[in-house]
Amino acid sequence: MEGNGKFELIVCIVNAGFSQNVMAAARKAGARGGSILRGRGSANPESEEFFNITIQPDKEVILILASEDSKDAILKAIYKDSGLTTDANGIAFTLPVERTTFTMPKELDEA
Repeated sequence: MEGNGKFELIVCIVNAGFSQNVMAAARKAGARGGSILRGRGSANPESEEFFNITIQPDKEVILILASEDSKDAILKAIYKDSGLTTDANGIAFTLPVERTTFTMPKELDEA
């Protein structure tokens, strides 16, 4: 999986216990896999009131490397299955990936 600017990192944060739902939806939409990290969320009472949601402190963060062509379908599937209107109370966003590689790029190896 080598490329240059052709991938996006999908980051999805859900309540604890919902990461498998996210991954199942993402796989159906074309994702090949992902990584799951455990975390704790924090928010002030004003944020909870503004968004009209209750913040659960235990979270799971799902990281999925996706091609630019498949990211929209994966995001849509995640939102439908695990978005803010579900018990997962998930949010997702993407970040550009400049480079992906499983080996040291030659210009870095020579440094």
